[in-house]
Amino acid sequence: MKKLILFVLLALSPLAVQAAEHGPVLLHAPVNAQDKVSLQNGAKLYISYCLGCHAAKYMRYERIASDLQIEPKLVQEYMMFTGDKLGDQMNTKVDPKDQAKWFGAAPPDLTLETRLRSPDWVYSYLLGFYPDEKRPFGVNNHVFPDVAMPHVLADLEKEQTPEAFKQSVGDLVNFMAYMAEPIKTERERLGVFVLIFLAILMIPVWFLNKEYWKDVK
Repeated sequence: MKKLILFVLLALSPLAVQAAEHGPVLLHAPVNAQDKVSLQNGAKLYISYCLGCHAAKYMRYERIASDLQIEPKLVQEYMMFTGDKLGDQMNTKVDPKDQAKWFGAAPPDLTLETRLRSPDWVYSYLLGFYPDEKRPFGVNNHVFPDVAMPHVLADLEKEQTPEAFKQSVGDLVNFMAYMAEPIKTERERLGVFVLIFLAILMIPVWFLNKEYWKDVK
């Protein structure tokens, strides 16, 4: 029996080393660029909970209104609180120097965060906060240990059921994935037509090739 246990431990040890090297197991983020309702809710959550500290300077309010099918008037009324214009970039109004003093480093721009780390990483990170009295803000994170960021979604988590909270975080990450590549839906749509065109083109090319080589022995 002892030999069997030892064999199992030795067999699993490479997996443990691999997990340690590559970090914690990540949850699968429910990213769907076609889900407009999810993206709209994610945009609302990002502006309510993230934009105060994290800019998204490569995204404009006008683009969000157009892509997510939100009336521009609604964007101006419910998503713009700092006097910005519809065509402006999504910038935070907090001085980065002040942010560096408060958090130890200025919070990064999040426009391309899901491309940098992956939607799964961001999703797992936002769901990975847990109480830790040793940390300055009283929380730590399973995915990013000793991170300086507070649990900004804590109030939302208290208000919702666990499943509803996971859905909200999923919507937020879905919106962040959209911000990182707003053209994704159009790119995929065009890609289908390109593949169809290439498939049709293969027919005359095949016959042309056959005709060209028929007398070659």
